[in-house]
Amino acid sequence: MPGRVWFITGASSGFGRVLAQTVLARGERVAATARDPAKLAGLDTFATRLDVTDPGSVDAAVNAAVAEFGRIDVLVNNAGHGLVGALEELTDAQARQVIETNVFGVLAVTRAVLPHLRAQRSGHIVQLSSVGGVVGNPGHALYATSKFALEGMSEALAGEVGPLGIRVSIVEPGPFRTDFAGRSMAFSDPIDDYRDTPAGAMRRRFSQQDGVQPNDPAKAAEAIVKLVDTPDAPLRLPLGPEAVGRIGEKLERQLADLAAWEQVSLDTRYPDD
Repeated sequence: MPGRVWFITGASSGFGRVLAQTVLARGERVAATARDPAKLAGLDTFATRLDVTDPGSVDAAVNAAVAEFGRIDVLVNNAGHGLVGALEELTDAQARQVIETNVFGVLAVTRAVLPHLRAQRSGHIVQLSSVGGVVGNPGHALYATSKFALEGMSEALAGEVGPLGIRVSIVEPGPFRTDFAGRSMAFSDPIDDYRDTPAGAMRRRFSQQDGVQPNDPAKAAEAIVKLVDTPDAPLRLPLGPEAVGRIGEKLERQLADLAAWEQVSLDTRYPDD
């Protein structure tokens, strides 16, 4: 569908920027958004300010895009950030910031765009989750909390809007060479007892991986475009060998546990039933 309009949050860098460039190269149209519009320089497209934690900013950005293009066909909820630290180490302010951005921010943008998609009886919502939205990593608990919530929200949303001609996709990347492990990552103040635990290992790994992640964001962008182009694509799309492997291992363990404890799980009825 040449000429589709993509509305992409967090388009100043990382997946958002590469996806915007990929879509523009195909001759499609992009409303690129970021908290600082100056960082959208170099993208030859409509650009506007959007802070997903500011409801007024969300409404203004969506209205501006519709005024510019007349419609929105694909919403990509890409804006977000991480937080490394054992659960006990995290402050309330750090935890709330992650949830406000990664959950309530996505909710706000999605709800602002949905009336336009419903009126069209068409559209596609792409939610940028993570392998961390399926596998909860020690030392990354609040990020997992936010992405698990996003996955549940999006799975339910898919059932709600599917009958109205709107599709939903959940993209679950592993480590890609973006600035997620750098500028977009926050760290808690460490508690020494966690240093030699998996949570401490996670802290060290994130500190070392910025700029050396093994996967190419341009290939992720191509995969997302293919997902949107494919009418019968799955609800979820893991990206990268690490994501595919870790998600597969978790599902296998869950199925094994379900089978092993099936009798205990089923033995819950009242005797007369």
